[in-house]
Amino acid sequence: MRVYLLFLTLFFCSLTFAQNSISGVVTDSNNQPIPGANIKIVGDSAGTITDLDGSFTLQSSKKPPFVIEITSVGFGSQKINVTSANQRISVKLLDEENKLDEIVVSASRTPERVLESPVTIERMGIAEIKKTASPSFYDGLENLKEVQMNTSSMSFKSINTRGFASVANTRFMQLVDGMDNSSPLLNFVLGNLIGVSEIDVQSVELLPGASSALYGANAFNGILFMTSKSPFTSEGIRAYAKFGQTSQKAAGTNDYVDYGVRMAKAFNKYFAGKVNFAYMRGTEWHAVNYDDKTRAGIDRNTIDYDGINIYGDEVVTNIKGVGQALASQGLIPASAVNLLPNTNVSRTGYNEVDLTDNKVSNTKIDFSLHLRPFGDERLEVIWQSKFGYGNTVYQGANRYYLNNFFMQQHKIEFKGKNFFLRGYTTTEDGGQSYDMLFTGINVNRKWKDDRTWFGQYAGAYVQSTLAGFTPEQAHSRARSTADTGRLIPGTDAFKNAFNQVVSDPSVLTGSKLVDNSRIYHSDANYNFKDLIKFAEIQIGGSYRQYELNSFGRIYTDADGPITYDEYGAYTQVMKKFMDDRLKFTGSMRYDKAQNFKGNISPRVSLVYSGGQNKNHNFRGSFQTGFRNPSTQDQYIGFNVGSAILLGSAPDNLTRFTETLPIATAVGQGFAGGNSVTINGTNAYDNSYTASSVRAFAAAGNPALLQKTNVDLVKPEEVKAIELGYRSFINKTSIDINGYYNVYNNFIGNLNVVTPLYGSAIDGGGLTNPQGQQALHALQNGNTRAFQLYTNTPLEIESLGFGVGLSRKVYKDFEIGANYNYAEFKFDQSKDPSFEAGFNTPKHRVKASIGNEKLFPNFGFNVSGRWNSEYLWQSSFADGTIASATVIDAQLNYNFPALKSTLKVGASNIGGKEYGQVLGAGLIGQQYFASWTINP
Repeated sequence: MRVYLLFLTLFFCSLTFAQNSISGVVTDSNNQPIPGANIKIVGDSAGTITDLDGSFTLQSSKKPPFVIEITSVGFGSQKINVTSANQRISVKLLDEENKLDEIVVSASRTPERVLESPVTIERMGIAEIKKTASPSFYDGLENLKEVQMNTSSMSFKSINTRGFASVANTRFMQLVDGMDNSSPLLNFVLGNLIGVSEIDVQSVELLPGASSALYGANAFNGILFMTSKSPFTSEGIRAYAKFGQTSQKAAGTNDYVDYGVRMAKAFNKYFAGKVNFAYMRGTEWHAVNYDDKTRAGIDRNTIDYDGINIYGDEVVTNIKGVGQALASQGLIPASAVNLLPNTNVSRTGYNEVDLTDNKVSNTKIDFSLHLRPFGDERLEVIWQSKFGYGNTVYQGANRYYLNNFFMQQHKIEFKGKNFFLRGYTTTEDGGQSYDMLFTGINVNRKWKDDRTWFGQYAGAYVQSTLAGFTPEQAHSRARSTADTGRLIPGTDAFKNAFNQVVSDPSVLTGSKLVDNSRIYHSDANYNFKDLIKFAEIQIGGSYRQYELNSFGRIYTDADGPITYDEYGAYTQVMKKFMDDRLKFTGSMRYDKAQNFKGNISPRVSLVYSGGQNKNHNFRGSFQTGFRNPSTQDQYIGFNVGSAILLGSAPDNLTRFTETLPIATAVGQGFAGGNSVTINGTNAYDNSYTASSVRAFAAAGNPALLQKTNVDLVKPEEVKAIELGYRSFINKTSIDINGYYNVYNNFIGNLNVVTPLYGSAIDGGGLTNPQGQQALHALQNGNTRAFQLYTNTPLEIESLGFGVGLSRKVYKDFEIGANYNYAEFKFDQSKDPSFEAGFNTPKHRVKASIGNEKLFPNFGFNVSGRWNSEYLWQSSFADGTIASATVIDAQLNYNFPALKSTLKVGASNIGGKEYGQVLGAGLIGQQYFASWTINP
């Protein structure tokens, strides 16, 4: 690949064509450069944009004289006469408050002003990226209204809009140049690991609400669009280098680097190309939460301790049962069994920081070739390839170190003024990724198997008790005895065992994650606006095929890849009435997935533009959306230690099988031998709810047992109502929105316990022989825990509203503030085993102040945000996320003579560490200085 990119770069640099070149600089009234200004030849398709220092070069085969038009959001437009080839011009644009005239595409799949968008939309352009005080533009998205980040790693942030999102946000979609960034295996976005380089971003648009009517099943709670710069309009070589440090109590102070280069060339009006390279490296936020996963106030001295960021201590057994087994083998006297307590004991685990190198890195490479056969935008053919590679931490049911994870995308697209047709494929390779939980478990087992460890523990406890030790002292001595010879992190013996485990994909002996999954996707759209005049009508559709290939490690695909497809089609009608003051938009989409019935998603919206200048815009929309169960929901068969994650596709239930030993002889007519083989049907049709099993264990009352009544997972649905108002009043930009969502068939997880024999019957079966066998299985640990994917029969409601204000005050100071309220309603008492996982603060406040023209070539920006505490629910751990106040700041200075910008910034300058994901490392401070070159 490196050789290929080298030849491609040399190819770009070796071609030249005779063209007229018009260059210049665009500034404001204070002689400050205006980045991202559009320069276009009037009556021709040739155009370009200014770089960060306001410079541009426009090449065209058209001979002077002609007229160019310069426009930029926030400024009045200008037209300049070009009279000679190779002319250099200087343009000064006057301030004009017209932010609401920004053009967006995503809300209706057609260009329209932000002011007229039928739904809530947020936008970040080149100027906003320059001003952001965050370490990267992707981090800066957190300052947008409605956005809540879930940070699993320093390089892996998951966007949460409208709630119901963990790190694995399968209800949110992210498109980069039209390509879905989701992982083929996991079905959710991996942050910006294979996204866009900061110097190649043209614009970012965010729709925080349901968008299924136009974008399909995965755009259930929001969608993010990232568009890169075109080499036809943004040429040249640009580069940046960023150096800084991160600071965290647990990790200390560590260096951080981020650099990249962009090369783009329009060889003539027919052909252009570009190459991007970006690299980031740093030290991970150390995860050192040593609270017990399920019990508050429990510390490491507790004999059955299960720490959040400690792995290996998930292996637990009843120590009295161990004594009984030893006595039956004649290894200890039968009388000694009575000295053992009837309690659970867990093995000693390893800290997360000892199971990774705690390094994070990300390399992004992409290139594209652009062909315009007619020399203009009537038709453009694009080949684009993107590669992402690196290390990061992902948190799902367990914590996973994605080590040398590799993902690539390749796209061919045909697009014109009113249409596009694209096809792309996404492929990923797990590299040397591994599961930290099974790493801890199996490193322990490398030096001492569980049976031996617990046997030594029981024997030492009995001896200590006979010697007169108290129970606490006896447990301490028993653990010390069983831990004799334990592998110590940092030693050669530990490293050897660790390397063997992380390279072994079997959960019985290793922890490696294996993945070579793919997505094949195509979609198309046509707008009839040049053919049909009474209204703007669009049609479109998409097709996708998944090819799941985890070699049996994560999915039930041990015998070969699982293929699964889905498709959809949509149409939209847009019409203006009442002197263009009232805009109606109606759309409808039909989607069909392989294992489910088809779904129809309609959306209707009205936008009314009041006032003399049509600047008071009221909007309202109603739509129904849906989300197909993800491939995980259907096909996963993943052992996470404490349970099996099991998808509910009918063929998945029979494809998953497991043979388990019987711990204790059972009687009651059971003749199954020493082991039992079960499959997914047992989990769904013959199990107890985990909550009722816990209640039974605590009270010893079989009447508390409840048989699981669970259906196979089906698509979830939402009815969404949204109202909003946008305006510009007395130099103040105002954006108000409110929403109300009703969810049905909400997809979630249900924890169950399956007896290895007998029939699960409410109340322990009473006198039913099969029910009594199941009760016996529970009492003797002959069970298997599952986490099932299903739907709650109850209705879930969510509601919220937001207010955003921005204004230019004294001179060129600009201030902004926004507030969001979010809440959900769900009667937990009617479905106690179901977790909604809203994971969103009820209150969020964000504010910023900045001035890009404080002095000549000097600007600054400060942003702050606060959120209230909130409940975090996930398959890994539940708990409370504390409230947090975070302040970021940056200073920037332009060096026109060097065509460069120096930026110095810091995030979380208050210094108080905060968390966004229970189980992930607390986020500390980050300082950086960057140098961006725009020749």
